[in-house]
Amino acid sequence: MNILGVDEVTYGVEDLALGRRFYEDWGLTLTETGPGRLVFETLNGCRVILADKAAAGLPAPIEPGSTVREVVWGLSDPDAPEVCLTDPNGLAVRFRPTRKRAVDVQGCPVNTWDHPVRVNRPATVYDRARPIEIGHIVFFTNPERLDALTRFYLDQGFVLSDSYPGRGVFLRASARGGHHDLFLLSPPGSQPGLNHLAFTVRDIHEVFGGVLHISRCGWETQLGPGRHPISSAYFWYVKNPCGGLSEYYAEVGVKCNYLHS
Repeated sequence: MNILGVDEVTYGVEDLALGRRFYEDWGLTLTETGPGRLVFETLNGCRVILADKAAAGLPAPIEPGSTVREVVWGLSDPDAPEVCLTDPNGLAVRFRPTRKRAVDVQGCPVNTWDHPVRVNRPATVYDRARPIEIGHIVFFTNPERLDALTRFYLDQGFVLSDSYPGRGVFLRASARGGHHDLFLLSPPGSQPGLNHLAFTVRDIHEVFGGVLHISRCGWETQLGPGRHPISSAYFWYVKNPCGGLSEYYAEVGVKCNYLHS
C-alpha cells in the first residue's frame, strides 16, 4: 500500500457543542451536521469527525472519556480496496483511497542573518490559522506493547524514521516525506491513549497567529511555542476538549532515510 498520510480522524466526545466551538476556533470548516455527528475539513480535505461517544457503531475507545476512536489512512491508488483493522493498542484503523485534494497555498519566507529573502516586504500577519492538513497523530502505549505496535504499522507499509530507544518510535507513511505521520510513545507507566493530533500550517507566522486567536477564544496552551530538535518543526500545543492536545506546526524537516536509533 502506498500510504499518503492521515485522511480522517473520528473522535467520540462527551460534549459535541464544546467540540464544535473548539474546532471552529481552531480554523477548520464545518461541512456536515447531523444528530450526534459533526464533520470538519482542513483546506486539503482531511476530515475531523466528532461523534457522540455513545453513538451506535462507533469503534470502542482505547481510554476513558473523550478521545479518538478511529484513524483513516489515505492511499494513493484510487482503486485500492478499503481495509479495516484493529491495532495492538485496540484502536480502529482503516486504509482507503485518499480524499485529499490539491491546494495552492504559500507561506511567508523567513529572513535569516545570512540570507534575507524577504526584502522591503513585511511578514504575513495571520489573524487566525486555517490548517492545511492533518500532519500527524501521536498515541501513548504500554512499554511492553511498543514493539508489537511498531511491527503492526511497519507491516502495513509505514517506514521507520527515528526512535527514542525503548520509549518511542517515529513512523512515516512513505520512504520520503515529512519527519513522521505517526509517533508511538511509551514513557514508563503509560497506558494506551491519545497524546495529540497535529495540523500543518503555512509557516511560523501562522503558528503564532493561530494560537493568539485561539487563546483569545479562551482555550489553554499546554506547551509552546517551541521547536522540536528531532524533527525541526516549530510547534504550539493547545488542550483539546475532544481528547488529548491539538498542535499547530510548521517547517518540519523532510527525511529520505533512517538516521537515528
